[in-house]
Amino acid sequence: MKPGRESVEALLAADEEEAERIVRELGFEDALRLLVEWPAWVHVGQEPPEGEDWRVCLMLGGRSYGKTRAGAEWISQLARDHPGAQIALVAANVDEARRVMVEGPRSGLLAVARPGEALIWEPSRKRLEFASGAVASLFSGAHADGLRGFEHHFAWCDELAKWRQAQGAWDNLMFGLRLGDNPRALVTTTPKPIAALREIVGGEGTVRAGGPSAANPHNGRVWLGAMKRQHEGTRLGRQELGGELIEDLEGALWEREMIEKRRVGRLACDRPLTTVVVGVDPPASVEGTCGIAVCGLDPEGLGHVLADCSVSGLSPEGWARKVAAAAEAWRADRVVAEANNGGKMVEAVLRGADVNLPVRLVHAAEGKVARAAPVAALFESGRAWFAGRFPALEDELCGLTWDGRYHGPGTSPDRADAMIWAMTELMLGPACAEPRIRRL
Repeated sequence: MKPGRESVEALLAADEEEAERIVRELGFEDALRLLVEWPAWVHVGQEPPEGEDWRVCLMLGGRSYGKTRAGAEWISQLARDHPGAQIALVAANVDEARRVMVEGPRSGLLAVARPGEALIWEPSRKRLEFASGAVASLFSGAHADGLRGFEHHFAWCDELAKWRQAQGAWDNLMFGLRLGDNPRALVTTTPKPIAALREIVGGEGTVRAGGPSAANPHNGRVWLGAMKRQHEGTRLGRQELGGELIEDLEGALWEREMIEKRRVGRLACDRPLTTVVVGVDPPASVEGTCGIAVCGLDPEGLGHVLADCSVSGLSPEGWARKVAAAAEAWRADRVVAEANNGGKMVEAVLRGADVNLPVRLVHAAEGKVARAAPVAALFESGRAWFAGRFPALEDELCGLTWDGRYHGPGTSPDRADAMIWAMTELMLGPACAEPRIRRL
């Protein structure tokens, strides 16, 4: 077997005994070459695009995605290809630039140097000289003025979302990134919705790379499994594991921080409920999404989002059966469905699917904001809670803004509408019939 991508894939799939056999078959020289052959180890999203007209590559990745290794390999290759180049290494502070970007034990610039490459590292001068004569200088994102007056061919910015003076440091870096025919910067960071990062995302000449923690095949399964169980579906998990840049829109009715404050575990909501309602927002076409949300009211008068059972791409009979299943699973008291798309047909379809509960049809006579704002106020005041994690529903809720427009995923907030109908019925609509206590 020759050293290359095939060898790496075989090693990753092998047990210890098989891995030893593969290394023996390669021989010492080829095994050593494979160890430092970055193209053989790189995974999707770890390389900036080749041959494209870009100035900044923004690599947003989850924890342990391999951002630092990708940055160090990119800079190392540029140093080989451009003797004498001036390179900026910028981190949250100079100490992190030294410990992570230069001296990192597995992913720093010293660690990824090829055998025979003589690098001269001068910590006191914050200066790393490559074998080609290219020089990298260390800077701090906490001191924006420290980047004034310097000119560079290339820059690597690590964990920009942590920089204390991110906007000022970035601006000064860009003013000085003007040497050579094609000056470029690579930003490797776990995303946070800071202003500087938002500006880079929308900037001219910016391309995207990166991916989730799970994309790195070298991550320990135990660690990754534990992190997923603890954080998957939360804003923190999507940011730190998924590498997603999750922003709050200006004027959003629901903000991410508010949602997290109003989240309880499923077990915390396993208390007697007086009323359970299934909200339904039927799709306008077979290709659309049928919003199906289950909400419940507890004896203290607090509302809880219990489940998002929404489905896409089903016929009326298909999504009606899903409504029936949700009603049965949660022992619902009634179903409330928007009647704008089909009117009486909605009730007929639900009856045909054995929904033997009171079905109340509601008409969307008011705009989405008028319907959503009172429900958002319930969450803000602590009268309504999320009993679990509902990423798709939460994304839609955060896309509803006071200007009356929807800015979230898809073309319509079907899941959000279903939840709003259910919560309105529970807490803002007509009084319930005789309440009953049940334990789910």
